[in-house]
Amino acid sequence: MSVNSTLLDRIIFHPTLCDDWKIFSEGAAYHLAACILLLGLMGGSGPFGAMYIFGFLATGFLCFALWGWLDACGVDIFTWSMFLVLICVLQLAHLVYQLRKDTVSEDFDQLYKQVCQPLQVPFQVYKEIVKCCEEQVLPLARDQAYAVEGKTAIDRLSFLLSGRIRVSQDGQFLHYIFPYQFLDSPEWESLRPSEEGTFQVTLTAETDCSFITWPRRRLYSLLAKERYIARLFSVLLGYDISEKLYALNEKLFAKFGLRFDIRLPSLYHVLGPASSETEMEPEPAEPEPVPLRPPSLTFVQSAPTASRAPPPAAPCAPLRIPRPDSDLSGEDSTSLVLEDFAELTGSFMDYVSEGEYMK
Repeated sequence: MSVNSTLLDRIIFHPTLCDDWKIFSEGAAYHLAACILLLGLMGGSGPFGAMYIFGFLATGFLCFALWGWLDACGVDIFTWSMFLVLICVLQLAHLVYQLRKDTVSEDFDQLYKQVCQPLQVPFQVYKEIVKCCEEQVLPLARDQAYAVEGKTAIDRLSFLLSGRIRVSQDGQFLHYIFPYQFLDSPEWESLRPSEEGTFQVTLTAETDCSFITWPRRRLYSLLAKERYIARLFSVLLGYDISEKLYALNEKLFAKFGLRFDIRLPSLYHVLGPASSETEMEPEPAEPEPVPLRPPSLTFVQSAPTASRAPPPAAPCAPLRIPRPDSDLSGEDSTSLVLEDFAELTGSFMDYVSEGEYMK
């Protein structure tokens, strides 16, 4: 206690000034250590900034240890400096281990930057998603089918990383799937976890592709356990399905040159399951009862049934005229033009213009 009081008294109340100052400066190792420590304290944040700081600190303390061993000849200076060097080296090793542990392959790193980083998804959460797909990138050769209509079971969810996939139904082209889009988002959303089903479309690779896939049961288990990941997939799947719907919208044109909107209710008659309704013969309508007229007192005139005029014949279907080449964007040899569905009753084609339909 007396020692501490004496030291406090010498520092604050009765400071003792140095009588003899050294006329020579310290060695070059001392000044070099001070400069290196100054540079080290200018580091930034993050893992790489921390590596910068601890790297310069370790070098600076090493220079201090050399100065204490060679010039100052102080055991305490050398000991403390080497201890600080050891601490900085251990911290550097820990940072390198963490960076090596958090690294992913180039494909998954690019996927994170394109999809998850704009949504500010933490990298540790992204690692859980990647771990669920076993960190495997699967290839898909050109003209190879990912799914066949009515045959392939819906037992996984896949995400395209590179290439282009063609989606068709009954040989009719629907739309393309481009990189960083789900391959089977509509099929995934159409089934409950306990249900099973098959694809209603055919997916064929037009170029060499690569994709990742999550097994259905394993992904459902992850979504049930991690609520944040479940919300993230809900957002991504909803956006992906809307993109596919609008891709179909780009292929629909009315006969008078206007783009048809898939959100209009008459699309049900165009793309809905109307084949079963058209194949069934309509039941004959029952004749409406003729209202009875009171008998006339002056005369009675009865018209023979044979003289009644036959009912008017149904109008013939309009002749199909070949479509001229159109300059509208989005219409090509695989476009769906609503003129093809002119024979369907109650559809958009029954109206002369879009304005009449919207009335």
